[in-house]
Amino acid sequence: QVQLVESGGGSVQAGGSLRLSCASSTFTYTSCMAWFRQAPGKQREGVAAIDSDGSTIVADSVKGRFTISKGVAKNTLYLQMNSLKPEDSAMYYCAVAGGWTSCPNNLVYFNEWGQGTQVTVS
Repeated sequence: QVQLVESGGGSVQAGGSLRLSCASSTFTYTSCMAWFRQAPGKQREGVAAIDSDGSTIVADSVKGRFTISKGVAKNTLYLQMNSLKPEDSAMYYCAVAGGWTSCPNNLVYFNEWGQGTQVTVS
């Protein structure tokens, strides 16, 4: 079973930046990896995803501000968040869609999840 551990969340002022990291306990580069977020009272939503060949998908709400990437240390996923807005405040989760080399369009296919890291923008 894959274990995913997120880090890098925190509190920041609007316009600031944060870099989230997700460390995987196993090799997950051949699967789709993604970041999701969930604010209180709202549904979990996809933020960005990267498939096995490095192709990325970014939600319209964060396009041009957030960048997803894989680390040199193979089992690490990053989310660089710039120009943060208060509406970006949420719990951010790292997830893996095991067996999917291209990213699925539904979160139900993501079968491994981290515990989340809180991002608060004021």
